[in-house]
Amino acid sequence: MSFTITGLSPQDFSHLFGLPDDVLRERNIVRRTADARPGYPCRITLEDAEPGETLLLLNHQSHAAATPYASTYAIFVREGAAEARTFRDELPPVFLNRPVALRLFDAGGMLVGADMGMNGELKAKIEAALARPEVAYIHAHNAMHGCFAAEIRRGE
Repeated sequence: MSFTITGLSPQDFSHLFGLPDDVLRERNIVRRTADARPGYPCRITLEDAEPGETLLLLNHQSHAAATPYASTYAIFVREGAAEARTFRDELPPVFLNRPVALRLFDAGGMLVGADMGMNGELKAKIEAALARPEVAYIHAHNAMHGCFAAEIRRGE
């Protein structure tokens, strides 16, 4: 089963890039400087920031479905990220060497299953989930911290 994983749109965050720290704080956003790699996974580029790069830590609504499964949580976005990365039938760098939880949703936004995997086994689990007709999309989350990582859809 073919799949596509695309980072979040930078246009959703670009108005925040470069704002002074006090203005960010008023919006419950914190600027962080990466001091290690891995450790700061950008949800736009779907790769970890390099040490010295700045990111914004902010609350993001990853699942806006009108169901009990609506979800918001903290994520990192690279400050100045200009383009969302897309991965077809391959895992993005932020999925590698991290346990990733998969939340399987139907077209109405209701949870219809879940799984978890790492590295090589994760791709097979994604393909198996999308082979189920009731699964419309998958939300991947970093299993350790619980934060949204990316949305996974069937490939074209």
